[in-house]
Amino acid sequence: MQSKLLNEAHGQRTFAVIFESGDEVISGLNDVANEHELAGSQFTAIGAFSDVVLAYFDWSTREYQKFPLREQMEVLTLAGDISLDDHGKRKVHAHVVLGTRDCRTRGGHLMEAHVRPTLEVILTDSPKHLQRKFDADSGLGLIQV
Repeated sequence: MQSKLLNEAHGQRTFAVIFESGDEVISGLNDVANEHELAGSQFTAIGAFSDVVLAYFDWSTREYQKFPLREQMEVLTLAGDISLDDHGKRKVHAHVVLGTRDCRTRGGHLMEAHVRPTLEVILTDSPKHLQRKFDADSGLGLIQV
């Protein structure tokens, strides 16, 4: 994985983050977030995965139901944010829509994914940081503005 600062103006920074075959996406985005002290970021990406773990939040159990997929898929859309949790730790939250070999789509919360052959991420960090607070009703850390 490589990252490069593309632009910086008025406290806002834009990065290109390029993942290579075999790179794991969520841990890589966490590494970039920690390296550049990101905390109010949004990102989008396109590329492809060799395998992925998607999840669906089950409201009745307040838990993520995981769905591992072990096949080559196109990343049609990957979007998410990076914020701070209640303890100041960086948190990557991402959703993805994937295209399969037969042009069907799969999507959900991105838990883990390995790139093949590339994933091209454009990430913008704003000078105002996003903070997640634990929400007892949902059991999730939700962004508070």
